[in-house]
Amino acid sequence: MQARCQALVGSPLFNRFIIAVIIFAGILVGVETHQPTAEAHHGLLQTLDRIVLLIFIAEIIIKMIALLPRPQDFFRDGWNVFDFLIVAACLVPASGGLGPVLRLFRLLRVLRLLSAVPKLQLLVNALLKSLPSMLYVTVLLLLLFYVYAVAGVMFFAQNDPVHFGNIFDALLSLFRIVTLEDWTDVMYLQIYGSDAYQGYNLTETALSESYPHFQPHAQPILAIGYFVSFVLLGTMVMLNLVIGVIVNGMDDARIDAEIEAIKKAEEALDGTSGTLDLPMQVATLSSQIRELNNVVSRLSKTVSQEGTAVNKSPSQEKS
Repeated sequence: MQARCQALVGSPLFNRFIIAVIIFAGILVGVETHQPTAEAHHGLLQTLDRIVLLIFIAEIIIKMIALLPRPQDFFRDGWNVFDFLIVAACLVPASGGLGPVLRLFRLLRVLRLLSAVPKLQLLVNALLKSLPSMLYVTVLLLLLFYVYAVAGVMFFAQNDPVHFGNIFDALLSLFRIVTLEDWTDVMYLQIYGSDAYQGYNLTETALSESYPHFQPHAQPILAIGYFVSFVLLGTMVMLNLVIGVIVNGMDDARIDAEIEAIKKAEEALDGTSGTLDLPMQVATLSSQIRELNNVVSRLSKTVSQEGTAVNKSPSQEKS
């Protein structure tokens, strides 16, 4: 029984079936949002939802049986805990005040694709590894926003009190600008003056009544320097910083995954997987040897490329 469960868990066909069920569960939740269809086929949709839930429960049971005599090792993997919590929440009756919250867990079953697809796991791990560096990028971005918001209030509050009347309005306007959402209108208000450029769709009298310090005037040079520099720094530079941090996180996550594969192969070679029968040991070792070969081939390519670059440089100097 244990050997069959181990073979089933390691089977690519089983993993593809689970992925198909997860996708089907997501489609099922989407269909239920169409009220006429949900009312016409309520019984069928409820039956299909129960079948999906039973399949997920059976998957967890099979994975635990495969880990006998230590089924608790199932919870040592964070992704397994994630799957277990989602399935357990779906077992709670969706009634009372918690009904909408519990029904939301049925939608979260789609997120099980993250645990079912290894490449998605790699992306999530890369994002998690990027969080510490992203924190510093966020602090730098907040400093940039704050400096430009204060400067914007000092420069443009009288001409444009709607967007730069106080620091909070200025921060919101800068967020609009950094997303490049119709930011040129805000800039043209400062270049031509809010009385000459009709960006407010309000009369000057109405603005004067709402903002006593309203004094429209044009500041073309200052406005161009302010907005162009902020777009370049806030959008171009910061975006490249974020991309660079995520790429570094991807490299770290890939290296960790390769190290984990090497560790598992070493444990198997040391005989720590003695609870498996001989065919399962052979299959496990074969897959892990393939992973090791892939790692070695990638490392050899990297070393050869670096060696080629080093060999080229002396020849170029002679030429």
